[in-house]
Amino acid sequence: MHFQTFTKEYKEPFETYLIELITNESQTVIEEAMCYSLEAGGKRLRPLLLIALVKAFKKDETQAYPFAAALEMIHTYSLIHDDLPAMDDDDLRRGKPTNHIKYSEATAILAGDALLTKAFEVMTDGTCSNEIKLLLIKELARSSGYEGMVGGQQADMDGEHKQLSLIEIESIHSRKTGMLIHFAFKAAGLLAKVDAETLNDLNTIAKKIGIAYQIRDDILDVSGSEEELGKRVGADAKQGKSTYPSLLGMERAHKLFDDQLNEALLLNRAILEREENYDEELLDSFIESLKLN
Repeated sequence: MHFQTFTKEYKEPFETYLIELITNESQTVIEEAMCYSLEAGGKRLRPLLLIALVKAFKKDETQAYPFAAALEMIHTYSLIHDDLPAMDDDDLRRGKPTNHIKYSEATAILAGDALLTKAFEVMTDGTCSNEIKLLLIKELARSSGYEGMVGGQQADMDGEHKQLSLIEIESIHSRKTGMLIHFAFKAAGLLAKVDAETLNDLNTIAKKIGIAYQIRDDILDVSGSEEELGKRVGADAKQGKSTYPSLLGMERAHKLFDDQLNEALLLNRAILEREENYDEELLDSFIESLKLN
């Protein structure tokens, strides 16, 4: 199955499932603010990748829904907080006013907090074994916390107005951008109960896609449009951030981007050689869709 076909079939049901998890309990505006950012759209790449990979291994993809929802809640909370004046100070996200512009800074902070905590509640409702459920809860906590996404965000801010090396940039974004992508791949492998070699390949593919995704974002911040990014372009330069294009130049950034994706494609085909029933087209077509014209 092509990833675009999969997305058309699964995105709307997943989004319905996601929003229905936010029940009106607080008698305040907080649920509205949570849903505002959840419903702002986006490609839902991380949760759909998790679901698609479970399906690619011919396992029941519905078992992935709670973990995919938790992943999207944490991703959305991080965007709400990233956009705050104290962080990236953005007023546009996914083509809409950011949460703190729509509501207030305080409500945006609380909406992010609420999504973060709700994510771990949702994961306890998974239908997989308690052993796998516990592994996934621990993995998502680590991926999204100070060892992962949060630590990467802090390192990104610490690096503003400094000339960082390629190794330092990769370290930042392997955590800030890459760790949640890595969770999608590892969670799918654990839910599908793949062997250790395949799980290792999935982890490596996730790392390469995470790097490529950040390079792509950096390139589009220079040469793309608000429609492509869903936020203001030129923000990185405004904040004095080191990026792949600023360090390598646009030509070498494009080459590194292409190399990461091509290596991910090769690893995906290596999985197919071991797993006879594996539908490699789902991941192949997703990787191809990231390529820039």
